Amino acid sequence: MKSVKLNNGVEMPILGYGVYQIPDYNECKKSVLTALEAGYRSIDTAQAYQNENAVGEAIKESGIPREELFITTKLWISDYGEEKAKKAFQISIEKLQLDYLDLYLLHQPFNDIYGSWRALENIYKEGKAKAIGVSNFFPDRIVDLISFNNVVPAVNQIETHVYYQREEDHKILKENKVQHESWAPFAEGQSDFFTNGTLSEIGKKYGKSVAQVALRWMIQRNIVVIPKSVTPSRIKENINVFDFELTREEMLTIKGMNTSKTKFFDHRDPDRVKWFSERAK
Repeated sequence: MKSVKLNNGVEMPILGYGVYQIPDYNECKKSVLTALEAGYRSIDTAQAYQNENAVGEAIKESGIPREELFITTKLWISDYGEEKAKKAFQISIEKLQLDYLDLYLLHQPFNDIYGSWRALENIYKEGKAKAIGVSNFFPDRIVDLISFNNVVPAVNQIETHVYYQREEDHKILKENKVQHESWAPFAEGQSDFFTNGTLSEIGKKYGKSVAQVALRWMIQRNIVVIPKSVTPSRIKENINVFDFELTREEMLTIKGMNTSKTKFFDHRDPDRVKWFSERAK
């Protein structure tokens, strides 16, 4: 498995398994076990996904040595604030049955970001998390966080796929030594993603699926990807992307698919911010 080196020297697999929208305990546990058996060693969950218990049981049952795994979870906005964040972290690692996390993220750029980040800095300094970072932060928020705090986020996990390529974000993250990580690498199937003609044609050349081409495109941009599926064959397919390489021309062709627009929601939209604030109460 190819890895990236984070800004503190920690090695992170460039491809992992995400468990968003798998709230059912048995289905989540079974899917994580399938992923681990297929060779995944990075698992991405979150407090808000309500499946940390299932992930923890799967990790335990797998028997894989802890040092071989890279486990990420995230703090939800309802527990933002220095003291609340510390308590929420402890609950998460207990559910995951772990002594430490490899990566702990602020899930959203709202509420008490700074108090929460101080908590994460302390968790990091105490060795309870090997790295800390953020999710859904736009460039201005990232630069602000870096400018007024002690620890530079190791990762920013943001919506990134062929339709929303985040080129400017990618540039600024790289300049500030923050690793770009993608969520929704398949745009959750929107805009006929899995039957896209451009990706299908490229895939035929290599005997690969649309999903595999999309993952390979991001890997070649040095973006960490965490595809999610509950179908065993697709879980196994998604990790099988290291035996081919897209040409420069193919990379440019896919670059031309960019719409520069989110497929979900804009974190800068006042109505969306209000929606998140309701979730924090």
